[in-house]
Amino acid sequence: MEPYYHYNKDLQKFANSNRKSMPKPEACLWKFALSKRQMLGYQFRRQRPIGPFIADFACLPLMLVIEVDGFSHQSEEAMIKDQKRTKYLEAFGFAVLRFSNWEVLNEIDKVNVCIADWIRANSVVGPPERNRDK
Repeated sequence: MEPYYHYNKDLQKFANSNRKSMPKPEACLWKFALSKRQMLGYQFRRQRPIGPFIADFACLPLMLVIEVDGFSHQSEEAMIKDQKRTKYLEAFGFAVLRFSNWEVLNEIDKVNVCIADWIRANSVVGPPERNRDK
């Protein structure tokens, strides 16, 4: 059985809705880097409810959250909210990597390298073996 990872069932419907209407940068990161265990064999989940937030992407075994920040995240108020969100997630043991929409759309290879480098530097063991019986 999978550990709880601070899953918030109350946000499940909203998260499902977000999955169906992902912004282009998130869809690109999902398609070209994080889906189907492309990132060093690790499984990422998209729009994962964690506490009062919905993380854009989360790899639970690594306790890693990846956020893609759009134009709306550039105001001072939004940056303060993002900092609070990051501190909240870090308090539960998650690391948070943030990338801008521009980085994802224009430098996807650099984003992939950054994520892979973080995983190599912070994973205790190699990628989990895939159990085909599940």
